[in-house]
Amino acid sequence: MIEKKWVVGEFQCNCRLLACPITGHGVLVDPGAEGARLLKELQGIQLPSGVPLKIQYLLHTHGHLDHVGAAREVKEGLSSGRGESPQIVLHAADEPLYQALQQQGALFGLNYLAPLPVDRYLNHEETLEIGEIKLSVIHTPGHSPGSVCLRVHEDSSRGVSETLLTGDTLFQGSVGRTDLWGANGDQMFKNIKERILTLDGDTRICPGHGPDSRIGVEKRENPFLK
Repeated sequence: MIEKKWVVGEFQCNCRLLACPITGHGVLVDPGAEGARLLKELQGIQLPSGVPLKIQYLLHTHGHLDHVGAAREVKEGLSSGRGESPQIVLHAADEPLYQALQQQGALFGLNYLAPLPVDRYLNHEETLEIGEIKLSVIHTPGHSPGSVCLRVHEDSSRGVSETLLTGDTLFQGSVGRTDLWGANGDQMFKNIKERILTLDGDTRICPGHGPDSRIGVEKRENPFLK
């Protein structure tokens, strides 16, 4: 698996590319800002097989502005003159947040164009195939109604059994905020306990902000999970 991470925007969101080195199919997770930069970075990706990179999905762990703000620019940039465009994907419960991007931005003095329509909705426990990469969707509402984590299976290239992209639900040493629209702290902690911490302790955690961690480390050391 080819993996790249770019920290983008005022809120320092981790935007990640996961790509299959054999087929060239890829997914861009949480393109939240700096669309022009992301498009330039994607153009520079060289896959070992020589096949061109093709982004199938712009996949959002939730609908907050710092995770969806560049979706329109990236989709339109990748669509120019190529006939096909990546699908904008998120959980349906966060579509109201996504559609309110301009209102979200106004609260922080940021201007956005109206968001493009959602092309596909994520469902709990469904699997997305990106070439030979498989992503399982884990619905973890709490930080927002439609927050999801993305489980990357058989990530042997990293020396760990699996990788989990946790969005803004679980961070190294912290957890997501629950004072925002639609948030629910009890629900979030329940989902962390039942749907995240039950995974193998060696699972690599890749959050929406900040450094990576491991599930076992967070179970032992995260002060919010005591």
